[in-house]
Amino acid sequence: MIELDDVSYGYGSGTLLTGLSLTLAPGSFHFLTGPSGAGKTTLMKLCYGELIATHGAVRLFGQDAGAMTRDDVAMIRRRVGVVHQDCQFLDHMSLAENVALPLTVSGRAVDTGELSELLKWVGLDAQAGAHPPELSGGERQRAALARAVIMSPEVILADEPTGNVDWEMSLRLLTLLVELNRMGKTVLIATHDMHLIRSAKAQVQARVLRISNQRLHSAGADL
Repeated sequence: MIELDDVSYGYGSGTLLTGLSLTLAPGSFHFLTGPSGAGKTTLMKLCYGELIATHGAVRLFGQDAGAMTRDDVAMIRRRVGVVHQDCQFLDHMSLAENVALPLTVSGRAVDTGELSELLKWVGLDAQAGAHPPELSGGERQRAALARAVIMSPEVILADEPTGNVDWEMSLRLLTLLVELNRMGKTVLIATHDMHLIRSAKAQVQARVLRISNQRLHSAGADL
């Protein structure tokens, strides 16, 4: 599905990641850890074509990422839902409109019934008409997750989705991501929160990966 083979990436004259090999198989669940600045976000961007490796091969759904056209990348993005660390919304649009934006941009019709069900699933049906500045941090994160899955992607990449919320909300977000995995979605979560990873043990079988010294390592026993 998504494969990195001996991948390196650098900014300018420096190397951030080197010799990375990773396969995100259909239906798998991964946690990605490592110190700030280690390259977790960069690795995620390599996984959806936002960045191109400076060495090695990245294959996204069987296609060589380095040979993709802009249209190819746009099509890949429909198959990968991304929850960014800093979830950006358009403040002049309602929550429902923000969540549905990927459909609107791609020219697809918005099924109001399905949108309502999705908002209900993340517990935001009562806030559908609210605007982003009116939302709490936890509500914004759940809205970001809803927006990431509105196109029914096969892969969910979540970059520090619980970084700005309390513990109760962190567990709620984790539960939603586990539910997506049980529906067959591939999930990769970048997080500093080892408590969150331990809490996942009872819910899902997951692989824990760690970036350190520019390389990707297995962090020990799988969950």
